[in-house]
Amino acid sequence: MTPSPRIGLDIGGTKIEGIALDPSGEIVARALVPTVPGPEGVLSASAELVTRLARESGHALASFAGVGIGIPGQVDRATGTVRNAYNMGLSSLALGPELAALVGVPVSVDNDVTAAAIGAASIMRLEGTVAYLNLGTGLAAGITVDGVPVRGADGFAGEIGHLAIDPRGRACPCGQRGCLETVASGSALKTYWPAGGEHPGRTLVAAVAAGDAEAKQALDFLIDGAAQTIRVLGLTVNPGAFVVGGGLRLLGAPLFDGIRAQLAEWSEASEFIAALRFPERLLVLPEGSPAAAIGAAVAVNE
Repeated sequence: MTPSPRIGLDIGGTKIEGIALDPSGEIVARALVPTVPGPEGVLSASAELVTRLARESGHALASFAGVGIGIPGQVDRATGTVRNAYNMGLSSLALGPELAALVGVPVSVDNDVTAAAIGAASIMRLEGTVAYLNLGTGLAAGITVDGVPVRGADGFAGEIGHLAIDPRGRACPCGQRGCLETVASGSALKTYWPAGGEHPGRTLVAAVAAGDAEAKQALDFLIDGAAQTIRVLGLTVNPGAFVVGGGLRLLGAPLFDGIRAQLAEWSEASEFIAALRFPERLLVLPEGSPAAAIGAAVAVNE
């Protein structure tokens, strides 16, 4: 069968990023539009973006194998339904079938972190078992094996942010205490360093360098929580690579030097942990990579 072009959309709370892949898998069109909250807004903005990407790619929309979508929330891939994507005003939406009716090609839907995990493995040409860790507003993971995602029985695999093992025991909106997301996420930074405002990641490193004690504590908690998460992923799925994505990866060396130092400390204390080679397997998703959009496109109708 001759390969067909594909479109991938990464639908977030503030923006929708879209890409078109040609039959060889190369990006031939890329665009970004604001997210319009609510079912009608999300559908109309997505449909307009799909039409634009097809036009800019030089391929007729009808020639596309389909559209893949990565979106936050609870996703039922079989029905194309997304639930509880509250940051974009969606309680329940049959996104796949409703968008397919608007654009005239098949639409498949994945959780955004699962899509990003597929995309990261593709972009970075990683084979075998790969653990993708999304450090953003929240904390979640995606696992791929030779590029194929592990979604779990209900599609919720990778919700590691709600593993309740952090000894600080802070209350989590999910109803538990001590979830890893309460220390290793953008929302955690806002809690521990309120002076950072709505987007603490943008100024955290400068504040730490200037001697801000609360900023330093927030960074230390983030490092510890991220390292704990990597250790759990390493012990449960034994990946050949850990790829860190999400907005907080842009903190750069202060974050990753700290994570590697913590992983190295645990390795020095345990021959068993040392054998798993966590520090050397830690990778960072390249800046500007549209991982979720690419992953959604790769997984079209899979």
